[in-house]
Amino acid sequence: MRDMNFAPSLNRRQLILGSAALIGSSFVPAAPALATLSEVRLRDIARRELERHHQHIWLRDSVGIADFSLPSSEPRFFIVNLESGSTKAFFVTHGRGSDPEHDGWLKHFSNTPSSNASSRGAYRTDRWYQGKHGSSMRLSGLDADNSNAEDRAIVVHGARYADPAMIAETGKLGRSEGCFAFPESDLMEILARLGPGRLLFADRL
Repeated sequence: MRDMNFAPSLNRRQLILGSAALIGSSFVPAAPALATLSEVRLRDIARRELERHHQHIWLRDSVGIADFSLPSSEPRFFIVNLESGSTKAFFVTHGRGSDPEHDGWLKHFSNTPSSNASSRGAYRTDRWYQGKHGSSMRLSGLDADNSNAEDRAIVVHGARYADPAMIAETGKLGRSEGCFAFPESDLMEILARLGPGRLLFADRL
């Protein structure tokens, strides 16, 4: 098991901004999705995955769920607050290897190094760090389908190509190399809500 000593490296200003986002935001969808899972179904998935990986997850107040059955033009990443029972939706990218035609739809998952594809399964959120994309968060894959997440450097980060303004121009978001890339304007809230020791789950739902 990897080192459990998390060493957040976000600066004080970033943490204050992230906390302000938590206080100032209500748990309502950021935008309507065409075929969004119901809040009841999202809570069921969150509880199921927490139970499945209970030995690896220490904080169970919030769970992140990516529904890759939706296109990148829809908000398809849901943070489920298991204390209040409500959710909030965000835009998120998928990997270029999962969408070689770049039409905005994830075609397949892969756990193979250098595939540049998204992987399905449950992840534990690990430490924050500063990388080439700025503030980011490492992930540990908990399933056979995402066991190479650390070696592949699959992480949470912000990116300009994840900004929903891209949708107005091209009808879709850009693609990552398999990471969960979010709009930069949402990143601090996501890092705060899903900070180290929580569960993130991705699949076609």
